[in-house]
Amino acid sequence: MDDLVLKPADIFLTKGPGLFSRLIRFFSRTIGESRTRVNHAGLVVKEGTFQTAEIVESVAVARRCRLWEHYGPPAKDLVAVFRPKNLTAEQVDAITATAERQVGKKYGTGKIVAHLLDWMLLGAYVFRRMTDSGDYPICSWLVAHSFAEAGKNFGVEPGAAEPDDIWDFVTRNKDKYERIHHLERLRVVASEPAKVGTVRG
Repeated sequence: MDDLVLKPADIFLTKGPGLFSRLIRFFSRTIGESRTRVNHAGLVVKEGTFQTAEIVESVAVARRCRLWEHYGPPAKDLVAVFRPKNLTAEQVDAITATAERQVGKKYGTGKIVAHLLDWMLLGAYVFRRMTDSGDYPICSWLVAHSFAEAGKNFGVEPGAAEPDDIWDFVTRNKDKYERIHHLERLRVVASEPAKVGTVRG
């Protein structure tokens, strides 16, 4: 089995086991909507296998690191990866460059509060609009804003995007996004220790 190669502008979405992750999933769900599957999002910025690919994500601070470093064993997060099909090389460069410009910025706790307040307004885009700046990025804002620089969106304003919005868009638009890895834990294939990841139909 060949190593699965992740490419720049691939989107990864995760489902974490912790309380904060569960709260994000709960407050991302609106009335009548199916259960939220994911609570975090990030971007691949340097090509590589699951063990070597580098990502940009916003946690306590926006950081660049290897995907495997934080989501490989023994981490319990489930990870899905989607690849955009409709990007030019120039758009990929714009997306990754925009994401990398966020590195080092502190996490936007105020944006989380704004998402909660809008949830109380049944999803209205009010408080999130007021906090839609690049000074303090959260994970979904980082991904949505980076794609907006290439003229792409996830069906909502970049400042309104939640991980669940990104998940819904990429899973529903199969003509635009290819699922590279299902929502499951990253693992080393037992029979081939050097090989990572599996592609399933």
